[in-house]
Amino acid sequence: MITKLQEAGARIDILGPDAIRVRADGPLRAADISTEEYPGFPTDMQAQYMALATQSEGVSLVRENIFENRFMHVQELVRMGANIKVDGSTATVRGATSLSSAAVMCSDLRASASLVLAALVADGESILDRVYHMDRGYERIEEKLRGVGAQIRRMGNVFPSKEE
Repeated sequence: MITKLQEAGARIDILGPDAIRVRADGPLRAADISTEEYPGFPTDMQAQYMALATQSEGVSLVRENIFENRFMHVQELVRMGANIKVDGSTATVRGATSLSSAAVMCSDLRASASLVLAALVADGESILDRVYHMDRGYERIEEKLRGVGAQIRRMGNVFPSKEE
């Protein structure tokens, strides 16, 4: 993961055994990924990396080799303005895209994280529905993101359920 972030133009500072600082000193660059078993690129980070690829200059290929149907987040990223085409187990992401706000649906834990990242760089205010998926894997995420400058808040159920 660190190697791919560096290839994309991120600067990584190792702060300790369980802490790193990631920042970009300039534009991000496209970098292809292919999910693999450890020690390869983790499938659990594929959706988040795809959100990053929407902001990178150039075209990134994202190959999912571990799980079928792991591209559930693509439709929602496209709703926000991402330029992504899926062909089988490969997604082509044309980067340097201006994302805009949208109401999107979280389909699973990893998709939720990618949509939060996309919403943070999008113009305007986005609404993410079904965030209970995210709660399974990211404790106090709003608090943590506010701590680094994000404007984020939990609103409760915004969209009525079919029963209502």
